[in-house]
Amino acid sequence: MKFSHSLAAFTVLWIGSIQLFGSEGFSNKRNAMIEEQIVARGISEGRTVDAMRSVKRHLFVPKVQTRHAYEDRPLTIGYGQTISQPYIVAYMTDLLKPKPGQTVLEIGTGSGYQAAVMAEIVSEVYTVEVIPELAKTATERLKEQGYENVHVKSGDGYFGWAEHAPFDSINVTAAATSIPPPLKEQLREGGKMIIPIGPRLGVQHLVMITRKGDNFKTSRLIPVRFVPFTRSKQ
Repeated sequence: MKFSHSLAAFTVLWIGSIQLFGSEGFSNKRNAMIEEQIVARGISEGRTVDAMRSVKRHLFVPKVQTRHAYEDRPLTIGYGQTISQPYIVAYMTDLLKPKPGQTVLEIGTGSGYQAAVMAEIVSEVYTVEVIPELAKTATERLKEQGYENVHVKSGDGYFGWAEHAPFDSINVTAAATSIPPPLKEQLREGGKMIIPIGPRLGVQHLVMITRKGDNFKTSRLIPVRFVPFTRSKQ
């Protein structure tokens, strides 16, 4: 009997050690991701790096993908969608130069990871997801992680979220063949939008749009591959 009690106690301690090690392991992997995938590639702006370090990416991927959460690649999240490569998330965030007090629009909520990164910096994030199931799970996940300043809507991202415009920046995480006019109109004066533009199958390019009054300056950036911008069928 004493042996059984000792064995049970040992088992509890062993399981607890595994859980603790797992938590520390994710923290170590996240720090390695920051240094090797992000800072080493030239992204060193404090707010972006701090936000990427704060958000627990392994909680924003399906459980079967957890062990790959901090690898240098996109991961599938179901419904034909992906969570972007960590470097691309950091790169797009860094380009938009988010600041405290700002309001940001995101098109393509996905798992909620990019929205969480932005929410670490700005005051409010409004994010639109065309796939209802992803919008629902992202809402639940973001609330569980304490992101009360992220507002998720299921709908057609082509039309943005006009009720909360203008936005200081707009981040589009799906590839369109052209820039949706409603999104341009919802940019604040001096605001920036980043969006992948190109064919549905093939290489696209990130494009930066900056609003100057009624004019929009456009700059073409790095080649990328994003899932297509999907429109609502309703």
